[in-house]
Amino acid sequence: MKNDSWGYRVFTVCNNMFLALVMLLTAYPMYYVLIASFSDPKSLSRTSDILLRPLSPITFTAYERIFANPMVGRGYLNTAFVIVVGVTLNILMTSLGAYFLSLKGVRFGTGIMFFIVLTRYFSGGLVPSYLNVRDLGLIDSRLALILPGAISTYNLIILRTAFKSIPDSLVESAKLDGARHYKILLRVVLPLCMPTIAVLVLYYGVEHWNAWFNASIYLKTREKWPLQLVMREILLSTQQSASVSGAELDELAELSELIKYALIVVGTAPILLLYPFLQRYFVKGVMIGALKG
Repeated sequence: MKNDSWGYRVFTVCNNMFLALVMLLTAYPMYYVLIASFSDPKSLSRTSDILLRPLSPITFTAYERIFANPMVGRGYLNTAFVIVVGVTLNILMTSLGAYFLSLKGVRFGTGIMFFIVLTRYFSGGLVPSYLNVRDLGLIDSRLALILPGAISTYNLIILRTAFKSIPDSLVESAKLDGARHYKILLRVVLPLCMPTIAVLVLYYGVEHWNAWFNASIYLKTREKWPLQLVMREILLSTQQSASVSGAELDELAELSELIKYALIVVGTAPILLLYPFLQRYFVKGVMIGALKG
């Protein structure tokens, strides 16, 4: 089909309209949450219309309530620690495992890969995991949020596939120059797979950012809680306060709804700000698994 043909023009217009509609349906919920968090709680509770701007009078009450809690700042610091240390360990361990499994002629390599993939479908469950963390002395330690999930099987498979796509001639040339495996990994393999590494940084980072369940099980000291667990406590305490009877019931219920929207913004804004910097690597890194198995 020629680019200047009538059919191609119709297809282009229809395709652009469809993609614009998909973008609108995807972006509007996020936009709604953002403007709702600044809206007047009484006006917001009384309307069911589509919002295009915050409802007057604009208020920052929800954000003031959230950041007035000293645990929010500490939660950010704890989450930052888990993300920095966790993602560093994740990439290190995943790279070592993927490099080993991508080598040719590894004895029992197929069997090892089989048992690794098996863990994606079967696991010991919550009780054995808790007993394992307890016996390792990690209860009430932030390392309990990092070490048990040091390697993701899915991410390991993605990185192994990326490593296997590197031409053998490059690795053989490095070996002829006297390079050992660690130097081949650092100087040859990893630089050629930076798009995939960037994708895994995003995957692991989002996983650590959203994690709250393991923290609620393993951490007993509130000062060690990550941000998501702190926000969960704020939301639950606000909802419990709104359930009391009396004249303030409606006001507290309205404020609880506003705080819920503000918590979503506080919890997702850092990841949304980070994603544009990794977006250019995202498609290339993810599609590697579809090109070579």
